[in-house]
Amino acid sequence: MVTVERTQTGLRIEKSLLKVLKGLAEYLDMSLGDLVEGIALHAFEGKTPFSEETLEKIQQLRAVYGLTLTSADAHRLTELKRQDGS
Repeated sequence: MVTVERTQTGLRIEKSLLKVLKGLAEYLDMSLGDLVEGIALHAFEGKTPFSEETLEKIQQLRAVYGLTLTSADAHRLTELKRQDGS
């Protein structure tokens, strides 16, 4: 075990992506924060964080929640302007 200090953060993320991440965290029986930490740490080392079985589950969750975004869309997303000005 490694002891760490965590901090609470406010994070804006695309709606269907968040649903897939929450569903995956539930499937893996871990918190959303632990899942995101694991993904980031693997990415920082150029490693894939998921087994083939987990990748198949991700594809199922993507279909359920309508996530069509891909890595090609990263850094090219724009925020939807709401009519109420928010």
